Amino acid sequence: MCRNIKVLYNFQPPATNAEIEAAATQFVRKISGFVTPSTANEAAYNHAIKDVQKAATTLLDSLVTKAPPRNREEEAARAHARALARFGSNRRA
Repeated sequence: MCRNIKVLYNFQPPATNAEIEAAATQFVRKISGFVTPSTANEAAYNHAIKDVQKAATTLLDSLVTKAPPRNREEEAARAHARALARFGSNRRA
């Protein structure tokens, strides 16, 4: 699946509409194969993004958990550490 789609559930503060729209856009890009649709497909493409965004919002609002909300900064630091371990430092001497 698309690696750019991030987990949006169980964060404090909750995912914003912009984050959900970005994930929906990435999903539609992935399944359609278009980064930018043609004029003929633009309406269907944008409609699909809105439908996926609505479904994602409904899903996020419906999920329940007993786990405490995750901290965005801590998760970002963990992801950065994983990336460094996987790819190493990108610095040049």
